[in-house]
Amino acid sequence: MDLNSKLAILDRIYGVYDEFAANLHIACKKYCAGCCTHNVTMTTLEGYLIVKNVISYGQSSLFENIEKATSKRRFQPQITTNRLADICIKGKDPPKEENDYLRGSCPLLKDNQCPIYRARPFGCRCFVSKHDCREKGYAEVDSLVLTVNNLFLQFIENVDFQGFSGNLIDMLTFMASKKNRHNYKMNTLENQDTGLIPNMKIKVLMIPPDHRVKIKPILNALQCIKLDL
Repeated sequence: MDLNSKLAILDRIYGVYDEFAANLHIACKKYCAGCCTHNVTMTTLEGYLIVKNVISYGQSSLFENIEKATSKRRFQPQITTNRLADICIKGKDPPKEENDYLRGSCPLLKDNQCPIYRARPFGCRCFVSKHDCREKGYAEVDSLVLTVNNLFLQFIENVDFQGFSGNLIDMLTFMASKKNRHNYKMNTLENQDTGLIPNMKIKVLMIPPDHRVKIKPILNALQCIKLDL
């Protein structure tokens, strides 16, 4: 599949999630950046989209903020969502992910606003909470929403199965390279000790039995996207 087709599918996936999220009762509003941390993860497909938007809209100065953030301690995942699903279905124990990273702000933020909001990755789009995180210090998310979020993460990774996933700082630093973007477009991209991990296709969906009926319309919508293009 060529890159333009992948980007078109990603846009449709985002659209399906936007429709789902529009019906949720959440406290998230403009200027609320409590969940905008430097621990967000994304795929190479999403990183490519963000970097191309940054360049197209004359926001290349944002790369300087990313570069400055490379010295910060941050969450760097060891496995992707689809690999985690595969490990679990085989009855194996997944590797332990460290979770004691400081909750530093996203290096892209400006006055509590996101300069790449329209192209933001799914890891940001799915940050939703029933109450204001700034008041209680944590988000509250319905279990069904978490299942839906995992489903979308699996499908986005599936579209980008030949690429990689990783922390937003690592990914945007990697995709800021013109050479890496060209190689990604040509499906010749190689990961050279950049903190990124390889994606994989969906082998099993992580849908709890009690959510299967409710999530079916969303699953059907995702499965139809490629056929509609």
